Order: sequence, then C-alpha cells, then structure tokens
Amino acid sequence: MPNNKIIENLKLPNVYILLLIVFLSCTLLIFINFFTIKILSANRAYVNGESHYSKGQKDAVRHLITYLYTGDKEQWKLYEEELKVPQGDGIARILLLVNGDIKIIKKGLRDGRNHEKDLDDMIWLFRNFRSVSFLAKAIKEWEQADQLINQLAEIGKEIDKKIKSSSLKPEDQKAFLSLISIISDRLTINERNFSNTLGEGTRTIKDRLIFTNIFFILIIISSVCIYYSIMVKRIIASKREIEVKNENLTLANKELDRFVYSASHDLRSPITSLKGLIEITQMEDDLEQIREYLNLMSQSLIKQDQFINDIIDYSKNKRKDVVFETVSLVSLFEGAIIQHTHIKNADRIMLDIDIMADKVQSDSLRLKIIVNNLLSNAIKYADESKDVMRISIKTYLEGNFYKIEVTDNGIGIKPESKGHIFEMFYVVDSNKGSGLGLYIVQEAIKSLNGTIELESEFTIGSKFTVTIPKL
Repeated sequence: MPNNKIIENLKLPNVYILLLIVFLSCTLLIFINFFTIKILSANRAYVNGESHYSKGQKDAVRHLITYLYTGDKEQWKLYEEELKVPQGDGIARILLLVNGDIKIIKKGLRDGRNHEKDLDDMIWLFRNFRSVSFLAKAIKEWEQADQLINQLAEIGKEIDKKIKSSSLKPEDQKAFLSLISIISDRLTINERNFSNTLGEGTRTIKDRLIFTNIFFILIIISSVCIYYSIMVKRIIASKREIEVKNENLTLANKELDRFVYSASHDLRSPITSLKGLIEITQMEDDLEQIREYLNLMSQSLIKQDQFINDIIDYSKNKRKDVVFETVSLVSLFEGAIIQHTHIKNADRIMLDIDIMADKVQSDSLRLKIIVNNLLSNAIKYADESKDVMRISIKTYLEGNFYKIEVTDNGIGIKPESKGHIFEMFYVVDSNKGSGLGLYIVQEAIKSLNGTIELESEFTIGSKFTVTIPKL
C-alpha cells in the first residue's frame, strides 16, 4: 500500500521536472566546458606568447651585446627586429587595458609572434577576466617586464648613438653590459613569474572543471536514475493493474456467463409455469380450483418481479458511482417494510425496531439495496412453525462505524451453506429466492468500503451485521 501511494504521488509534472533538470544540467555542462576550454586555450596562447616574448627579448639582448662590441649594423637590425616581439605585446597590453582599437591590438599581438587563430581568444580572455586573481597577477608581471623592455630600448638607443658618434669607450661598454645583464636577469624573473602564474591558473581551472563536471554528471546520473526508477515503478504498477484488470475481467466474464445462464433460466421458469397453469385453468370448471391456479400464477409473477428487481439492483450497483449524502435509516426501513407487506407471512411477523443512528453520510441507493434485501430475506425465510415470528432491526454508532443489525428467529442456515450464501445464484430454497439478493448486498457493502457478518444457527435464526465506515 505505501508503494502504491508513492507511485501515485509521482505525477507526470515531476517527471518533466527531472527531464528539465537533466536538460539544464547538460546545457550548463556544455556551456561550462566550452568556455573553460576557451579559457584554457587562451591561457595556453599566453604561455606560448610568453615563450616568444622571452626568446625575442633574449635574442635582442644577444644581438645588442654583439653590436655593443662589434658595431656591426647587421646586429643592430637583428636587435631591432627581435625587440619588436616584446614591444608588440606591450602595445597590445596597453590598448587592451583601455579597450583600444582591435586592429592595432591584433597587429601588436602578431608582432609578438602569436598565432593568428589565438588572437581572438587572447583578447577575449584579457577583456573579460583581467580582474581574476591569477590573470591580474600575470598582467602585473607583464607590465613590469614591458617597463624593463622600454629601459632596454633606451639603452640600445644610447649604445647606437655612441657607436655612430664614435664616442663609445671600453668603460662605457662595461657599464652598458652591466645594465643589460641586470635588465635581462629581471626580465627572466618576470617571464618566469608570468608563466608560473598562468600555469597555476590553468591547473586551478582544470581542477575546478573536473569538480564541476563530476558535480553535473552526478546530477544527470541521479536524475536519470530517479527518472528510470519512476518509469520502472509505473511500468510495474501498470503491469500489476493490468494483471488485476485481466483477473477481474476473467472473473467478470465467468460471472457474466453464469449470470446469463441463470438469469435466462430464472426468467423462463415463471413463464413456463404460467403457460402450464393457463392451459390447465382453461380446461377447469371448478371455481375454487381456478382460484388456486390463479393464486399460483400470482406467486409465479411475484417471484419473477422480485428476480427482475434483483437484476435491476445488481445493474445499478455495478454501474452507478457512489454518491455520499445524508440518508435517513428510519425512512429506508419504513419504506422497505411497506414494500414487503405482500410477502407471505409478512403480516404475522413482529418487528422490533431500535434506531439509535438515523442520519448517516452514505450512498442512498446502496443502503436501500442493503436494507430491502436483508428485510426481504428475513421475511421469506421466517419459520412458520414457531408461535411468534420475529424480526429485530437495530442501528447504532460504534466508534467510527455505523452498524446495522437485522436479526430473525427464522429457519436459520445449515452449517454447510454458510460459506456459500453470498455467492451469486446460490439458493437454500429455490421457491423463496433467486440467489441474487445476498450477493448484491455484499457487492453494495463493498462499494461503501464496509463489511457484513453472519451469525446463524439452523432452526434457531440468523443475524446479519453490516458495518459501514463513518465519513
């Protein structure tokens, strides 16, 4: 029962929510991976750019020192060419900080020997993440390196000026060499810090990406597992429901076959009897005998009428929905008593009525079926051999249940028949009933989620106790 309740609570919108979570998680995962890869790619481009920056700076220093001691103009040209690499990156950095012209920025990066396909990612990363700690620290190192490059360029100009004016002395060479070495050493430190900072940032991003991927993958796996769990539970519940419906359908078909067979027999039997009685009556001249035949015809018609009413009650109970309303048990019993006054011995039976619970919240149609059939059954199976035939009707409230008791001192029920009296078309005496009454009573009580109990002793009497839950 709890499992069924859980399955009922897992409505379709909850499944849609799970699918939405999976969709959003996948979308976010794709989005995060795309931009993380873009960041890592740009990071890699900066690290690669730093190697060009470092190589250009070192080659420029080498050519400048050579030029310092040889005065070879070719070395000066090579120095200027190599110095353009860090200078180009420096121009790009300055323009990126002030959101300068994109074309000039790209030209600076190209001068820094960065790959053409990396330029957009490098610009995007700088503009959008320059405030992030690791990148801000790297940019600071870059800025310091650019300042040293500018100093190196100024030293180069002074060397070139002295060489062209032939005023360069040996002591000047030593001084310039010392300055160039100091700047080169500082640049090496800045370049190393730049690479290390970006490398640290790359590792941090990679670790966070792994964590993010694991987190969203777990969400997706959990959601999919829950989704399939719901689906499996629904399939199992649906399968069980189908199995129950198939069992009920098989039972209903068997019940229908039996019903059709018995109903057709019970409907034809009074007609056959009537035809025979009519033929006999037509040949009879004795008025008393004719009256006897007419009485038999009347009983046959009463029996058929009762059977038809039972079929109508059976159909109503099967097809009509349960409708809860305020019902008066006093009115139901009064109507049932009046309805059954024509039954044999009804006028001789003493009725004891004790209604302690009158107004009940229940289905009036099914309560009427229950009351009518129980009273009819008690009257039909009254014991004519007893001096006093008695039926006791009692209603009362016990806890959260309404109780209806119908007790008689009739012929009672044999022990071997007690287990069958609620079966369809089971009759103790075929002349007294159709075998539908108590079956319909039981079905009507089931519709109200109630129960019925029987206490009976053969030749002593019977007691039927109906229990119906209070709303």
